[in-house]
Amino acid sequence: MHVAVLGATGAVGRTMLDVLAERRIKVDRITALASERSAGKTVRFAGREIPVEVPRPGIFRGVDVALFSAGGDRSKEWGPRAADEGAVVIDNSSAWRMDPDVPLVVPEVNMRAAENRPKGIIANPNCSTIQMVVALQAMRRAAGLTRVIATTFQSVSGAGETGRDALRRELGGEGLQALKLGAPADGSPFSRRIAGNVVPQIGDFDDEGWTGEERKMIGETRKILDLPDLPVVATCVRVPVDVGHSVQVTAETEKELTLDSLRRALVVFPGILMAGGPEAFPTPYEIAGRNEVFVGRLRSDPEIPRTFHLWVVADNLRKGAATNAVQILERLGSG
Repeated sequence: MHVAVLGATGAVGRTMLDVLAERRIKVDRITALASERSAGKTVRFAGREIPVEVPRPGIFRGVDVALFSAGGDRSKEWGPRAADEGAVVIDNSSAWRMDPDVPLVVPEVNMRAAENRPKGIIANPNCSTIQMVVALQAMRRAAGLTRVIATTFQSVSGAGETGRDALRRELGGEGLQALKLGAPADGSPFSRRIAGNVVPQIGDFDDEGWTGEERKMIGETRKILDLPDLPVVATCVRVPVDVGHSVQVTAETEKELTLDSLRRALVVFPGILMAGGPEAFPTPYEIAGRNEVFVGRLRSDPEIPRTFHLWVVADNLRKGAATNAVQILERLGSG
């Protein structure tokens, strides 16, 4: 298999290469692509140094699958070209997610949707959406879904290397002094200082007060689950964590369900690792570098019927981005 990776020098692109090697996918050739400023650099794949090239017309001829993680503008420019040249494009940006002719895929939930791809493009969902819908699908299979409320706690790596750099510079050797609130670091992608703080804004606000990230979670959850009328709301918060997103989910089921039955449904669902008890909850620090979705703090609401609360954690660079894309590639190859 010939695989191209656009955005190969970024955090997600490098992780894509790592995951391809870790999962022992039969890759005969890798084409590493990035912007002009990365031309001449190399990236590592399976112990080899791969030269980085700049995308150009014809570069995708002979490519079987192209993994994209280079931002929406690059995806809009090169996605259709790569598809025209014969590659199946799996895109990690938000550019194609809500396009009705582009499937939005989480393999554990709706891999069959990838079979119908009129534009030759498959979209990778938003990182927090991916981990949440894996848990929601387990609940849905057990008892249906009638409502979802989510609050996210998203790491700075969700904003790319500039987010990670901002946190490092704000902490930069100042010890406890760094925890005093002040201005964001120069070049920070965040509207407030992130060190020692939480920022309830990811993306721009719309006229109704919702952020872009919140709108993504609402629309993408409905599309992936194929439940266009499902009531979904989200509040998305950036936190001073390097890697790993957490989501507190409140979900109402259509049918009555015991807590033990829901726990069993989560335990057996592919891709989920369920905490063994109340004190065994997952945290981003502990699960960084893992590919699974971790679930804990499972509770039945004491006042609202058929309503459950759970804590869902995943590595946003892996399951929230690179691993999900590679899983799609893997399933396409075995289909």
